[in-house]
Parts: sequence; structure tokens; C-alpha cells
Amino acid sequence: MTIRLLTPDQDLPAVAAFLAGAADYWLMAEGAAPGPKAAQEYFTDGPPGHDPARQRHLGLFVDGRLSGLAELSFGFPDAKAAYLGLMIFLPHLRGQGHGRAMLAEVERTARLEAATHLYLAVLEANTRGLAFWTREGFTPTGLSRVDNDHGLNHVIHRLVKAL
Repeated sequence: MTIRLLTPDQDLPAVAAFLAGAADYWLMAEGAAPGPKAAQEYFTDGPPGHDPARQRHLGLFVDGRLSGLAELSFGFPDAKAAYLGLMIFLPHLRGQGHGRAMLAEVERTARLEAATHLYLAVLEANTRGLAFWTREGFTPTGLSRVDNDHGLNHVIHRLVKAL
């Protein structure tokens, strides 16, 4: 297992293949598999006010195959914060400790950028994800919202962990 930074020039095809293999998350979250633009959006989307030049895209490789993604932004929801916009793995590799390894790299990267807190949002329907984040020391910020962007009425909770 290795974790390294991803770039669109080098890794766009691998990200597209990964997203197709992890479509179960998008089916839950958006009601549809990721579309043809999803791989490019992985490299360009971020939270409001983030600095795209400081954004980090991490890939976890198992047996040479891209098997996990993380997207880390800085400057949201405040200047000293890091925001984990996505961390996901291929379904057959979940529950095998890769999440803990990727999170350790995310936290290390955030600390190198002088972030004092790591934020994320989790779907209430993603019970396994919510349990993982709680086990890893994330706590509710008290901010939650209902997201109806895809007609699914998801409750989303913002969590935080001090670094």
C-alpha cells in the first residue's frame, strides 16, 4: 500500500476508473453513478473560499491500483482549517484499515499546512462512515443541514477534529 499526491495530468484516467468502481457511494449520496465529468470535478471542486493552489488530492494504491481517494482543502470554514471533502475506497477494501492509514496521511498533510482543525461533512445515511469518523476522534460541530440537491433529502452533519 502506498499513498501519494494525484494530479489530473497523470492520474485522471485512474480516478475515472476508481469512481466507476466505487459508484455505490454516489448511488447512495446522489441517486446516480458518477458521470463522465466526475473525475475532473474531483480535481477542481472544493468548499467555498478554499485556495485551489493549496488543495491536495491523495491516492491510496493497493497492488499498483488506485484504491482510495482523499481530497483536502484549506481555508474553510476558517483560515486555520483543513476540510476533508472526500475520502472513499473501493468497496472490497473497506474495513481493512486503509481508512485509518489514509486519515493519518490527511492529518499529517493538514498539519504541514498549519491547520489547527480538520473538518468534514458526513451523510447521516452513511452509518459506516459516521461510525468511522466518530471512532477516529471527530465530534459534531452542531451544524447540520438537509440537502435536497438530488431529491434525496439527506441530512448532513459537519464534524471536526483538533489537530
